[in-house]
Amino acid sequence: MKKYIVLGVLFILPIAVYLFFASGVNNFGKLPVLNEQVQDVSSFSSEGNKVSLHGKITVLGFLGQNVSSKKLNAFNLNQKIYKRFNGFKDFQFVFLSPEGTQEAVKGLKEELSPLADVSNWHFIFTSEENIASVFNSLQTPFSLNEDSYSPYVFIIDKEVNHRGRLIDDHTNRELYGYDATSVAVLNNKMIDDIKVLLAEYRMATKKNGVSDKESYLKYNKKSNEE
Repeated sequence: MKKYIVLGVLFILPIAVYLFFASGVNNFGKLPVLNEQVQDVSSFSSEGNKVSLHGKITVLGFLGQNVSSKKLNAFNLNQKIYKRFNGFKDFQFVFLSPEGTQEAVKGLKEELSPLADVSNWHFIFTSEENIASVFNSLQTPFSLNEDSYSPYVFIIDKEVNHRGRLIDDHTNRELYGYDATSVAVLNNKMIDDIKVLLAEYRMATKKNGVSDKESYLKYNKKSNEE
């Protein structure tokens, strides 16, 4: 009997400890606010309806002039992030791209559309000055290249605050953005951080008596399938 008790403790206790800490991070943690003054994009032109960061959980990116060479970024984000969280109400992708890239972006969306419903991918076409202004409002240590491109994407909450990590486990520094060229970063960091933010809003709406049950169930179904 003692033998079975010891074996049970050895196998069950580590699992219980892991589940406890994992539950604590995902259900009770909040994704830190890194900056509260991100510039909105509603005054810029878009493909169709007016696009705004207000009232949305946004993955914000900067596609640059050479759209065709950034397809890998888009496909990584589509497969790892967009398809996983698109079932949630008020979730969107917003990419800023310089004027003149409309046809290249149209081609990119046509390549993405067989893989997912891209109705919540929004592309905004504006001047390089406007793109730089929005990027600089994030107040990150990164910079755009000469084509107005960055490999990093950023999480913006419904109040247009920039969210991220105060301490990244691997660098011991703030995590401002997520490298879209790295599947590992999207898998191991960005997915977790969006989950924390969504849980934060879900708890807030639950306290206010507002239900997002359909989106939550849809997400859980996706997670279980994966």
